[in-house]
Amino acid sequence: MLEVAFNTRRGSFHLEIECRFASGWTVIFGPSGAGKTTLLRLIAGLDLSEGARPQSARVILDGRALTDSATGLKLKPGRRQTAMVAQQSALFPHLTVAANVAYGLTSLELDARTTRVFEMLELVGGLRLLDRNPRDLSGGEAQRVALARALAPHPRLLLLDEPFSALDGAASDALLIRLQQWATEHQVQTIMATHDATDPLATAAEVALLHEGRLAALGPAAEVLASERKRLLERLG
Repeated sequence: MLEVAFNTRRGSFHLEIECRFASGWTVIFGPSGAGKTTLLRLIAGLDLSEGARPQSARVILDGRALTDSATGLKLKPGRRQTAMVAQQSALFPHLTVAANVAYGLTSLELDARTTRVFEMLELVGGLRLLDRNPRDLSGGEAQRVALARALAPHPRLLLLDEPFSALDGAASDALLIRLQQWATEHQVQTIMATHDATDPLATAAEVALLHEGRLAALGPAAEVLASERKRLLERLG
């Protein structure tokens, strides 16, 4: 379970939110500029800039405080059991795909590390990319590898910021289904930001509806996105 409370400003934008994410799979839905990325980065312990540091902040995962501005606590991203995948893959350009995925697995023995790399690349449909360099990957391939790298250490919390934007609809849907199954099996709580209503509706997710830095609604996708579902059906005729 994840509990968050933030009150932060970045220029004229004001993010003020306090809620509890109890579902294993939550989608943060809202238009561009609603605060989705800001929220995910603050949960991950990544301040966007000096001016974006929160006036008050609290992040509690499974009863363990990760951030608490009242006491000055702010665990570094690497100590949070949290992984984040953004739209930009940010792969290490000097490492192969396999080495990128293995980067956070130094605690594993070599055989176990190799097995884990193969498992994660197979999950995201990227086994054929094993020996490739990041510069030789398409945008969609790079996103698959970035996801595999984030999953490899088996984080407790996975944060996804429009992670499939470079994939076509069918590929995105197939990967999303496999990822949700894997996350459920390994008890990895997942929070995914998107502005595409088909993602939460397809996965029957809990939805946090964000509007201008505020939480407008939190609940089942069919309820929170009822108007979006109606609009999509009308577009389909």
